[in-house]
Amino acid sequence: MHWAYRIAEELIRQHPDRETFVCASGISPSGSVHIGNFREVVTTFFVVKALQQLGKKTRFIFSWDDFDRFRKVPKNVDPSFEQYIGMPYSKIPCPFGCHDSYAQHFEKEFEQSLETFGIVPEFIYQSKEYRSKRYNTHILLALEERKQIYDILMTYKTGESSEKERENFYPVNVYCEVCQKDTVKVTGFHDRTLNYTCSCGHSNSVDVLEATNMKLNWKIDWPMRWMVEGVVFEPGGRDHSSETGSYRVSKEVAMKIFNHQAPQYEPYDFIRIKGTGEKMSSSSGNNITPGELFEVYSPEVILFMFAKYQPDAAFHIGLDEDVIRNYTEYERFRNTDSVQLKEEIKAALDFSSSFTNKIGQTAKFGQVVSILPMVNFDKTLVREVLNRTGEVYSLEEVQPVCERAEYWLRNWCPEKILQMNERRNFEYYEKLSNVEKKWLKGFVELLKDGSERTDVELMQNVYDICHVDDPKVKRNNQKRLFSIIYQLVLNNSSGPRIPLLVHSIGRERLIRLLSF
Repeated sequence: MHWAYRIAEELIRQHPDRETFVCASGISPSGSVHIGNFREVVTTFFVVKALQQLGKKTRFIFSWDDFDRFRKVPKNVDPSFEQYIGMPYSKIPCPFGCHDSYAQHFEKEFEQSLETFGIVPEFIYQSKEYRSKRYNTHILLALEERKQIYDILMTYKTGESSEKERENFYPVNVYCEVCQKDTVKVTGFHDRTLNYTCSCGHSNSVDVLEATNMKLNWKIDWPMRWMVEGVVFEPGGRDHSSETGSYRVSKEVAMKIFNHQAPQYEPYDFIRIKGTGEKMSSSSGNNITPGELFEVYSPEVILFMFAKYQPDAAFHIGLDEDVIRNYTEYERFRNTDSVQLKEEIKAALDFSSSFTNKIGQTAKFGQVVSILPMVNFDKTLVREVLNRTGEVYSLEEVQPVCERAEYWLRNWCPEKILQMNERRNFEYYEKLSNVEKKWLKGFVELLKDGSERTDVELMQNVYDICHVDDPKVKRNNQKRLFSIIYQLVLNNSSGPRIPLLVHSIGRERLIRLLSF
């Protein structure tokens, strides 16, 4: 059983009378939302899809924590933005001048990426919710129960508690009305009124039920929102999932303070960029965004990569040779009769194509990568070559694969851009043994033969050129012949399958380069 159906069935078992299953995820717009953050939302998306397949109504909410404080200037943002540290993301200007705020810029960037996957949750902007006073009665409750909350928090910390610290504990973050920053110290709370002073010199006393500049601290804010929205499922990163992590603390706060049962929780592991070993981070700028990944991977392949792994399994996003391997794996499963597939793989394929009614015919990525450089990146010629191999596509079906393949070749794997030689390589040819020259002559004669052959028949005829009875020697001979052909044609020891080479370059040009 696929992990999303396992979770969905458990939710139904736990809530047999529930009419609508509210599933949640959320991210802070601290910078460009990276593909590691994407695991947060896609995990919820798959569970929502599983619940729907099981006949249940769902509400899929995504919270933008844009009322959080700005902590760090990412690499792709001007260093001058350090002046805004301590302000809520929603109050900071757009670093690129194209949106109303810092928060909105990165929110819209990610939301557009989600649309490409067909993931369209109900977005909740926490800055708007807090300023609307929707949560104020719950903020008041948390302040009234602040000592009990302190006791809960301290049971998960290694440090010693103190009565003085307990007395001065306030589970809220307050933004100054003057400088807009959270450099505020709460000096007292009594009968709905909170008193505070800011390092900028401003002081104030506000009625908590009328305040628009307060936000509950994370481990109180999270369980409060579970209760308000009636959330039954939400995943969380590995860093929130330890014995003393945010989920365990928030779970207890939910029950003891807000009288609400915490939702079912699924921890997920981090995604890393292959080769760096570093954790991706929006605030640091060490990331690959979904939009950047779209330049190389199609949406369905990205979804399949996430769907096939258990959420708690870490994996790398590869932009090297792994790209061809990931495409090939997806294409192989997609083209296999579903009856022959394992249940988990079949479900992963279903989830990966759920953003559209049907994934149309698409050319194989690896084949396109092989053909593109040999036809000078002409998409029309790629289509013609594929048609000659018996794979018939429209230009519209070939074009997106060509665009991703070209982007990957030029930006991530330029060493695979093989150029056809302009003239015969006599120097290399003279170094061949007499037997090898004989093989090459046999291959040229095969090309000159006007007989119509299928690709399978052509390969069999090529194998026969260097046939010997010993299987091991025969395989080595065949590999050597292929290597000679590639070297003389592409100045490289490897290349595309021989039939594809013939279709891409043409018999006449091959004969000209291989005739000595």
